[in-house]
Amino acid sequence: MAAVVSWRFETSRVGISGTLGRIPAALRLVTRSRLGAFGLMIVVAFILIGIFGAWLAPHDPNAINVRARLAPPSWTNLLGTDQLGRDILSRVLVGTRVSLLVALSSILLAAALGILMGLASGYGPRWLDRILIAIFDTVRSFPTLMFGIAVIALFGPSIWTVIAIIVTTTFPIYARIVRTQTMAIKNTEFILAERSIGASPVRIAFVHVLPNIVGQLFILASMDVPVVIMIESGLSFLGLGIRPPNASWGTILNDGYAFVRNSPWPVIAGGVPLILTTIGFTFLGETLRDLLDPKLRNER
Repeated sequence: MAAVVSWRFETSRVGISGTLGRIPAALRLVTRSRLGAFGLMIVVAFILIGIFGAWLAPHDPNAINVRARLAPPSWTNLLGTDQLGRDILSRVLVGTRVSLLVALSSILLAAALGILMGLASGYGPRWLDRILIAIFDTVRSFPTLMFGIAVIALFGPSIWTVIAIIVTTTFPIYARIVRTQTMAIKNTEFILAERSIGASPVRIAFVHVLPNIVGQLFILASMDVPVVIMIESGLSFLGLGIRPPNASWGTILNDGYAFVRNSPWPVIAGGVPLILTTIGFTFLGETLRDLLDPKLRNER
C-alpha cells in the first residue's frame, strides 16, 4: 500500500504531462513482451493503413466492372471482386480509414465526456453524484443496438450518427471508472495536503486526481477500439451505418453475405480485419495494463 501511495504522490506532483510522459517508456517495455509486440505491430499497421489506405489502394474502390463480378483472387485483384466487380482489397484498405475515424473520434469524445462527468460525480457534492449516477445507469440500461436503431430512425444513417451513438452509449463506462478512482483517492494524504494549502476543487481534480487515472483510461481506451469498430461494422452490416457506395468493413460483409454461396472472398476480406484488429488491441491493452497499473507492477 505504501508503494501505491508513493507512486500516486509522485504522479500528483508531476501532473498529467509527467504521467503521459511515461507512455513512451511503457511502449518500449511492450516490445519486450511477445504478445505486446505482436499487438503493437497490428495496431501500428492498422493506423498506417487507415491514414494511407486511399493511396495504397491498387484500384478505385467504387469502380464497377460487371464482367469481373465475384472473381476469385488473382494478380489483378488480390482479394477478388464483389458482386459489382469492385476490387475488394481496395475497399478493405479504404474502409480501414472509416474504422479508424470512427474509433478515434468516438473514444476521444467518450473519454473526454466521461472524465468531466466522472470527476464531477466523484469529487462534487453528494446530490450531484446521485443525479449523475442516475444518468449513467439510465443510458447504460438501453441495449446499444436497439438504441442505435432508434436514433438512426430519427436522424438517418451517417458516420456522424454512428459516432454520436457510440459516444452516448460508451461515456458512462469512462465516467464510472473516473468516479470510482476519484472517490478512492480524494481522501489520501497528498489530496488532503492540497486542500490544507487552499487549492481549489477544480485544480485538485484536474492537476492531482486526473493524472492518477490517466493510465487506467489509456488501457480502457485501447481495449475499447475493437468494440467500437464492431459496433460500427454491425450497424453498417445492417444497413444502418455507412451508406453505399462508401466502403467500410461492415458494408463489405453485408455485400459478401448475400453472395457467400457464389464467392466467400468478400466475407473473408471483411471479417479478417475485424479479427486481427480485435486481437491486436486486446494484446496491446493487456500488456499496457500490466505495465501501467501500479498494483500489478508492484506485485512483480
